[in-house]
Formats: sequence, C-alpha cells, structure tokens
Amino acid sequence: MLTSSQVADVCFTGERRARMRLAELYALDVLDRFRPRSGGSPVPFHWVLGPLGAALVAAEHGLDPADLAWRRRLVGDLAASQRLAHLVGTNGFFCALARSARTREGCALCEWWSERRCAAEWGEVVRPDGYGVWTEHGTSLPFLLEYDNGTERLGRLARKLDGYARLAQAAGHPNWVLFSFPSPRREAEAARALCHRVVPVATTARVGRGAPDGPVWLPAGSTDTARVRLADLAELPLPGA
Repeated sequence: MLTSSQVADVCFTGERRARMRLAELYALDVLDRFRPRSGGSPVPFHWVLGPLGAALVAAEHGLDPADLAWRRRLVGDLAASQRLAHLVGTNGFFCALARSARTREGCALCEWWSERRCAAEWGEVVRPDGYGVWTEHGTSLPFLLEYDNGTERLGRLARKLDGYARLAQAAGHPNWVLFSFPSPRREAEAARALCHRVVPVATTARVGRGAPDGPVWLPAGSTDTARVRLADLAELPLPGA
C-alpha cells in the first residue's frame, strides 16, 4: 500500500504523471484507493490492489486469487487501521531506497520483504517491520528495519534485540538492525538503550537528513558522532569482533 508520492518514487516519474497513471489503473480495477479519515487538512489518496490487480499478481505467481491476503474490504480495513501511519512510513522508507537505486549508478535495492513476509519467516523469534538488501558499488548490506513512531517504551525496543540475537544465532551471522525514529530527541533517548553485545544497531531520525542510503546512520555505541552512509555499515566491525 503506497501513497501517490511513494508510487512516483518507485516509478521514477513526476508526481503529476504518476497520478494520471494511477487514475487509469483505478478505472481498470487494477488498483483501489482510499483517503484516511482526517479532521484536518486533506490527505492524499492511498493505493492498494484492486480485484483485477490481485488476479494479475496471483497469475504471475501461479496462485489462485483466494490464496492471496487480498480481500475487497481491505480498503475499509486500512482506512480505519491505527497502524496505517506505520505501514505508510515503512513502505516510504523502502520507496526512498528504490528511488535512490534508480537515480544513482551502481546502487540497487536487491530485496524488500514486507512485515508480513518477515513474520512468516521469523515470527516465532522476531518480527521486524521489513528486511532489505542494499547494494552499492559491489558492497551489499542485508538489514532489518524497525520503523518507530514513538509509541513504544524504550525498554520494549531494547528487548527486541534479544530476539535479533536469537535470529543471528540461528542464521550463523548477525544482520544490522536499523532503527528509524521520528525525531532527534527520540533517537538520542533510544540510542542509549540499543547497544547490544551481539546485534549491530544503527539509528537515524527522519527529520531533514535526506534519503536513507545517505550519511544519516549512527552506529549504536560508537564514540564517533559522524554519521555514515548505509553501505558503509557493511564495513564496520560487528559487536564482539
């Protein structure tokens, strides 16, 4: 589920052109749309698969449409969901990486797993908001995303790292866990609780710091206050190394 601007990011088109294309796909039932309930200023359309779109995705994967998680009432469910902002934000993170991959030579977002797919894969151990593999000029960084909206206690965030440690043990290697925070203050408060002896953690705040592939990441526990690029995390020593 994406907003119009996120679709424009992924497709590397202007937002006006993306809106025209979305309107065409909506008329064909490939996509469906809704506007979240808001008592304030108008909000953009949010876009999901329509019935024909769901059928096309199912056919592409050799499935019956009934095997997909798609359902006609999905629009209403999402519009009323308390987790809508979290879902849009998580998708926006990966859309920003997709845009960078399309505009920067030598870069690629090689994997993008949704929260649902992560839960199906590792749900008994840990439930990240997403999993990705970012590649830049031959350097690849697998990572797990925690997209924070400031609603969870810091102690609960820290306890998630024990699950990531178990995942690292099962996989035979740790992956970087990226925490994206809504403000510098929230990031600073959380960073102190996110140092772990096994799990490598990096944090950022989503306020005026640019695309997530850029120099916006601060490794937890680092004495250096200089932020590093996403790909640079792959070159840093892991905890306990």
